[in-house]
Amino acid sequence: MEPDYLRYSCQVALPGFGNKAQQLLQQAKVLIVGAGGLGCPAAQYLAAAGLGTLGIADYDTISIGNLHRQILYTPNDIGSKKAVIAAERLQQQNPGIKVIAHDIRITSYNVLDFIGQYDIIVDATDNFDTRYLLNDAAILSRKPVVYGAIYQFEGQLAVWNITNPDGSQTPNYRDLFPQVDAAQIPGCADGGVIPTLAGIIGCMQANEVIKYITKTGELLAGKVLILDALTLQSRIIKLGNTTKTNITGLVETVVIPTMSVDEVKKGLANNTLELVDIRTDQERDVVDIGGVHIEADELEENMEYMNNGKTKVLYCSSGKRSGEAVKRIKQLLPNAQLFSLDGGLKAWFEHDF
Repeated sequence: MEPDYLRYSCQVALPGFGNKAQQLLQQAKVLIVGAGGLGCPAAQYLAAAGLGTLGIADYDTISIGNLHRQILYTPNDIGSKKAVIAAERLQQQNPGIKVIAHDIRITSYNVLDFIGQYDIIVDATDNFDTRYLLNDAAILSRKPVVYGAIYQFEGQLAVWNITNPDGSQTPNYRDLFPQVDAAQIPGCADGGVIPTLAGIIGCMQANEVIKYITKTGELLAGKVLILDALTLQSRIIKLGNTTKTNITGLVETVVIPTMSVDEVKKGLANNTLELVDIRTDQERDVVDIGGVHIEADELEENMEYMNNGKTKVLYCSSGKRSGEAVKRIKQLLPNAQLFSLDGGLKAWFEHDF
């Protein structure tokens, strides 16, 4: 028997699957954006299934706080680039496919050319700017997106932007969430996440990709699945058959000014900057590294302080909410000396690890 036949015999034997579906998988090109909690299991199962070309895009490095849910990595990988390590592991898992590491930051300037190389996109991101950017670029490029999100004990799954028989597109992320204030929404580093949920939703994303490529089953298009990992109850919200979103261009990527832990500690020692904690009272009660405490939803009430000529570094648990806060305030006060602590408290406490 041929090695490929032996490797994929169990899925080829599925009713309605066969060699034709396997050939479709081998010809497909899939891009996974985000090699974290969702991207790792999605990538592993797509690689194992014999996907032809698998792109892994992530600009982040591996930290110890990733290891409980990002199962492609080990403690020896801490400090290495996620896309590079993930691609190496996936290539070892299946030498018969092509795995491409994209160790780049996806922006409004490169996203259209980037996703144009692939047939379908897996949104395994953990920030709203990239999620909206991928969504909008996919609409303009008429590319489908398999969306996944996790927080605490809840997971979400959907397939966006499928072309209907009449040429219209199914709903997309903006039909569900037209816009959000990212500075108000905590992420996994802030509110936590049960690690098994990442595996469940990531595997379900891989499953939707396989269904789309092989034209088997019913896609989760025009719907959103919400899973409660505490009860294992799920519900499906129907969004309709067509999108109500009209996208004519991309929102320009804004570079958020950041400072590293080293730079912040040096500035504090020299008394050249001030820390501003934008977390909630409850978060600050758990851990406090000092500085002025102004919650994210109170920042706009303190604009005079924010623009008093002194350099300020905003921080939260992960750096995501503080980054969004800096971006929002800089739009109102372009000359304010504001920075976000890169990596947040997570990076602060890992600094001397």
